[in-house]
Amino acid sequence: MVSQLTLSERQYALVILVLAALCGLAMAAGGRGDPLGVHGIIVMIYSVALAFVVMAGYYTPKPDPERLSHYYDDPTKFGIVLTMIWAVFGMFFGVWVAALLAWPDLTFDAAWASFGRIRPVHTTGIIFGFGGNALIATSYHVLQRTSRARLPDQLSPWFVLLGYNLFCILAVSGYFIGVTQSKEYAEPEWYADIWLVVVWVVYFLIYLRTLARRKEPHIYVANWYYMAFILVVAILHIVNNLAVPISWGSAKSYSLFSGVQDAMTQWWYGHNAVAFFLTAGFLGMMYYYLPKRAGRPIFSYRLSIISFWGITFFYMWAGSHHLHYTALPQWVQTLGMSFSVMLLVPSWASAGNALATLNGAWHKVRDDATLRFMMVAAVFYGLATFEGSFMAIRPVNSLSHYTDWTVGHVHAGTLGWNSMIVFGALYALVPWMWKRPAMYSPKLVEVHFWLALAGAIVYVFAMWNSGIIQGLMWRTYTENGTLAYSFLETVEAMHPYYIARAFGGLLFLIGAVVCSYNIWMTIRQARSDLVRQKEDADVPLFARDAVQAGE
Repeated sequence: MVSQLTLSERQYALVILVLAALCGLAMAAGGRGDPLGVHGIIVMIYSVALAFVVMAGYYTPKPDPERLSHYYDDPTKFGIVLTMIWAVFGMFFGVWVAALLAWPDLTFDAAWASFGRIRPVHTTGIIFGFGGNALIATSYHVLQRTSRARLPDQLSPWFVLLGYNLFCILAVSGYFIGVTQSKEYAEPEWYADIWLVVVWVVYFLIYLRTLARRKEPHIYVANWYYMAFILVVAILHIVNNLAVPISWGSAKSYSLFSGVQDAMTQWWYGHNAVAFFLTAGFLGMMYYYLPKRAGRPIFSYRLSIISFWGITFFYMWAGSHHLHYTALPQWVQTLGMSFSVMLLVPSWASAGNALATLNGAWHKVRDDATLRFMMVAAVFYGLATFEGSFMAIRPVNSLSHYTDWTVGHVHAGTLGWNSMIVFGALYALVPWMWKRPAMYSPKLVEVHFWLALAGAIVYVFAMWNSGIIQGLMWRTYTENGTLAYSFLETVEAMHPYYIARAFGGLLFLIGAVVCSYNIWMTIRQARSDLVRQKEDADVPLFARDAVQAGE
């Protein structure tokens, strides 16, 4: 890490870390008796620890100028490790949250373990921790290969990666102590939001600077999707998080918007976070790693471009379908519904493009679990997008909204689409990064695939069934016009499905643990081989020959 930095970059790194530590100190001093003070201490510890890392390698020899002729992959490697740490962490809390609905006593009477606190720990850990780190790591890799240009410097990629993970730590730790804006997928408070903007601007500049230096005249479509993900998420984040803090010494803030305007802004953000964080970025991943692994060009490049512009335009208008039967004006609800239905066309264009790319390579899908992850991801993407368009229709939404059907829909996307494409990309990427012919254990890749697929199917089908039953029970009336079922009866009817959901989530978590072990062993194997090569290089040639001859 530090050895690749020039002397000036090491100095800049120390300056940045000292400033971050001072900000943490100011937060700790100003926020005494407030959660802001706790986060100030976390920022200080994080910054000081990284400063020690930089100081430990400060006097190492300057990097070889020859490095500039190679791609800079160290941040990608570290990003892969962080991705799997967040995967196991987020999925563990996901299983815990699912178990809480079946067995409510699993809070152990601890405030921090309540459903309202650990549920955003799960969503943030998975979406932003697991998904965000995967996007950053893979985008660095894809950007360099498709541009035939090295990242513009060695410091800024580390700033983005480590700064982004500081944001995730602040967010997750805040939920445990009750710090939240109470906005779906936008729970972190004002100071964490400001920090993320700084990190994100640097991320955007990395992309622009690398593309400006590209040797490849064409900008490959994967970079279109990654750029859309970076740019639009920044806009969404800034607008939705416009807020006024109570004071500089308080973690609490109040939104600039109120009432139905606040709801509309939130779901303009929330649904487009799905569009550009959980869709566009991961489509960039799919458009590079699937054809690369299959050894075939993308089926239709023009179709990928049409899909890009369709998704970019249609998604921006779709958020209001979350607010059917509310105070939102009827015409705005109808607008969201209409564009949601139209979204099916560009979404299926991408899913179909991915599956058509595999024509002539289905034998590889049969034999290669890594490619199978990607294929299943494309199938689930098509399924989830169809379901989303269908659920946005107002009469359907009257049955599905506020039920577990929505939960099943979301997890068909996150488990079946996002997670599957990430795991497929990582299984392809890890051997490339660590110069290995294959993963440590191809059999464990197979095991992980079937665990993940079984877990996703059990989870999603349980939620689909429970959601439809919920919706029907809530709207069933007697001959007298009264509700046929009490709310408690609907909760009791859900209990078997909640057990099934927890079991499905547990299978998926076990799969993530298997994946983490496989990746770790692959890295260890690569390191052992590197040490062995260095030892052989230090042995005199005549002695090496004798050893090889068994003398």
